[in-house]
Amino acid sequence: MLQWMVDSTIRSRGIRDPQVLRAMETVPRQLFVRPEDAAEAFSDRALPLGLGQTISQPYVVALMTELARISPGDRVLEVGTGSGYQAAILAECGAEVFSVERLPDLAEQARKRLVELGLEVHLRIGDGAQGWPEHAPYQAILVTAAPQHVPRELLQQLDLGGRLVVPEGGREGQVLRVYRRTKEGFEVSDHGAVVFVPLR
Repeated sequence: MLQWMVDSTIRSRGIRDPQVLRAMETVPRQLFVRPEDAAEAFSDRALPLGLGQTISQPYVVALMTELARISPGDRVLEVGTGSGYQAAILAECGAEVFSVERLPDLAEQARKRLVELGLEVHLRIGDGAQGWPEHAPYQAILVTAAPQHVPRELLQQLDLGGRLVVPEGGREGQVLRVYRRTKEGFEVSDHGAVVFVPLR
């Protein structure tokens, strides 16, 4: 079923990075959804986690990971651990992952899943909008909840040449956006409409 998910909903929609595809084929998504949603684990849609949070649809996870252009050994910040699925994909791509979650229950559940899979992810409970400055700069930052505008603190923690991937916008609509840090400032590109829970 995992291979079917990747072939039917990820590879078929244009994801080409072999590292991303391999990670999506390796990390068992069914372990990151609620037991009552196990039958839907491989469908290409977001699923509820409880506490007002969701696990993103597989295609969006793959797209955000591809847009981040991770190289093995990169330091990557994730804002919003949620179930831990995106963090697991990043770790499987060879990144050193630092993930911030504001809800202690979700963070603890994610930690247990990641440990069981043998994936090393640095987890912290706190305000993800502040990032994790002690380990900056990051070669990539992925934000898995939507701010109205990208917090300045996150942009400041991005390495030169690094990419911040974020669903930006409010109720009027969100756009998946990439900010790439340059010597002059930031290059910004848009990658389609998305729907994420708001960044709190």
